[in-house]
Amino acid sequence: MIAGSAVFAQKYLVTHTIPLGGNGAWDYLRADTESRRLYVSHSGNVDVLDLDTGQELGKLTGFGFIHGIVIVKEINTGFLSDGQKNQVISFDPTTLKIKGRITTLANPNSMVYDRSSGRLFVGHKPSKSITVIRASSGEIEKVIPLGGVPEFPVTDGAGSIFVNINDQSEIVRIDATSMTIKARWPLKPCQSPSGLAFDEQKNRLFSACDNKLMAVMDAGTGKLISTLPIGDGPDAATFDPETRLAFSSNGDGTLTVIAEHGDGYAVVQNLRTEVGARTMTLDIKNHSIYLPTAKLGPPPAPTAENPNPPKHPTAVAGTFHLIVVTPIASR
Repeated sequence: MIAGSAVFAQKYLVTHTIPLGGNGAWDYLRADTESRRLYVSHSGNVDVLDLDTGQELGKLTGFGFIHGIVIVKEINTGFLSDGQKNQVISFDPTTLKIKGRITTLANPNSMVYDRSSGRLFVGHKPSKSITVIRASSGEIEKVIPLGGVPEFPVTDGAGSIFVNINDQSEIVRIDATSMTIKARWPLKPCQSPSGLAFDEQKNRLFSACDNKLMAVMDAGTGKLISTLPIGDGPDAATFDPETRLAFSSNGDGTLTVIAEHGDGYAVVQNLRTEVGARTMTLDIKNHSIYLPTAKLGPPPAPTAENPNPPKHPTAVAGTFHLIVVTPIASR
């Protein structure tokens, strides 16, 4: 619970869905609360929606496969990571026109912007590294070897970048000014961390891990504060600074809600969503959460051209949509 003119109960509901259609898989999405826009990656496209109405405002197209989406207000520029074409694309969020293309190492994936340094930090799984890009110019300033596979990064807004290292079950802290690694903190018993969220007020990190645990860590010392049960197959975490709640979106079709409880934390809800809804974004204005998924079919059958296809389910054409989760409010 929180203080203020509106107090939100710690319960959430799936209120509706937004059909988007189209073909292919998806990854991250981004709510631009200030501009009331929602950017949704979908294979080689990005759907741009009105956050208040759910209506489509436009589309960014012609890419390989989009992973990360970042909006940098102070230079009126958005960035997309195209993992298939090995590029970071800059665009104008107002007009949706492409500004430039930055060639990177293979498979640029998750990204975060650090305002204190003016730099974009872009993770690469194949090379186990992060590319540092000067956001205002598009200049690549450094590639930082990580010694492990990076997953989602976050910034504390004061010059520290935190990155989940998936295959090492640890968090790396990077100094955004010197562009060097300053600490490595183990997450065990959490294994294979993916989603990561940050609580600026309490200086806490929330890391969603594949073995159905979320780790809560002190971002100043690396001390593990708590581990909590979550659903299976998470890929994103987020934190709402007003409601003081943390969330894990899980591929098994659940959204785990975690609240402060005394000096620690507790799971307060496991909301049923849909299978495959493992990434999400939060609109901090109205506290709604958006999760993309589609109706899932069987894995593709082997062919002569592709004798070893992926073993994960495939999205049924035309069924891609967003699930909208909204808090139950009370006075």
